[in-house]
Amino acid sequence: MHSPSAFPVYAVQLFQQLQIHRAIPGELEASLKIEPYNGMQLLSITASLDKSKFGSLTQSTVSAYAIIFFGVFSCIDFDLNTVHGGLILSLTDTLGSLAVATKGNYMTGVSIDIGTSFLRPAGKPGDILKARATIEAMGKTLAFTRVDFTNPAGDIVAYGQHTKFIGKSIGNKDDVKFSEDGERVIEGTDKE
Repeated sequence: MHSPSAFPVYAVQLFQQLQIHRAIPGELEASLKIEPYNGMQLLSITASLDKSKFGSLTQSTVSAYAIIFFGVFSCIDFDLNTVHGGLILSLTDTLGSLAVATKGNYMTGVSIDIGTSFLRPAGKPGDILKARATIEAMGKTLAFTRVDFTNPAGDIVAYGQHTKFIGKSIGNKDDVKFSEDGERVIEGTDKE
């Protein structure tokens, strides 16, 4: 995920409009403008993440996080004209993994459990959906994350939980440690 040549992959790049507003070790805050398709398209990408500027990630650095996804689905439930639950679940996966990455893990492990609870409609096209992903607990083999989603009024509309097996990814020679503000690598080597 870090070296420009490490993971060249043809993948669907999700969430081109995703904005990361704050990233510190164990937590990140993001927002996504709700649009019918939010730019899901097939691209050839090289995954890289600028760890030296982790606290000020831009769309281009976040866009490096990609997963393979076959087919395109709408992010809007057209019958109800609101956010489709699949978008919330996909964001739970993506943001939960990025929360683990804020701890400096070179690899973020594999998902072993993921789920979401929907409390109320999350918004309509044009609204800004906000999210806050946190690591609830992280041990030697498992990381537990939670992602809270809020509407423009600040009401929680959904939350997700994501459990990742990180046992084989902990202690990688390319792991780093970030400063408390997430702005600098203080242990390990930045792969830029």
